[in-house]
Amino acid sequence: MKIKSCTLPPLCTLPLVLLLSLPLCAAQAPSGATNAALFSIDGYRVAHYRSPTPASIDTAQTLGTRALQALLQQRPDAALLNVQALDWRNGVFIEQKPRMHLPGSLWLPNVGKGVLEPRWADYFRGQLKALRRQDPTRPLVFYCRADCWMSWNATRRAAQWGYDALYWYPQGTDGWQQAALPLERAVPVPLTD
Repeated sequence: MKIKSCTLPPLCTLPLVLLLSLPLCAAQAPSGATNAALFSIDGYRVAHYRSPTPASIDTAQTLGTRALQALLQQRPDAALLNVQALDWRNGVFIEQKPRMHLPGSLWLPNVGKGVLEPRWADYFRGQLKALRRQDPTRPLVFYCRADCWMSWNATRRAAQWGYDALYWYPQGTDGWQQAALPLERAVPVPLTD
């Protein structure tokens, strides 16, 4: 019996585990996503974080700059959560240059990655729990920069963990700055081992 060669060479070169995950990735990735290698099996973006994001997210309310300003007027206690990544080496955050973010924000680095190591998952869960300790309805607003999937991932993960009153500000610090609104120096919330 002669075995025919594969007629789709790119698929033939993929590992079996990746081939088996393709239908799951396509089903759970946002509509319009075509490259399964960009998403984990459970639907989080895992590569090319700085690229165009969807217009909205189904697990939260999407806000533009004016809508965010209105929310902050109505709920000044809203927690602004900057999730931009930051190098972590030998138990220390390493900043190459100063970062700016929306005034009053908490900077929770690395919690928007597609795959969270246990330390970052614990850090993220702990911060969310602390923010909701006094008021379980406190709005949580996730952002990073424009065209940044990390805030999309963080919003989605918070929803998966059972949080509600979630907001996603996809324009992030770039949109805030373009609206000529003030920014302040960002300092990461410490991670303790």
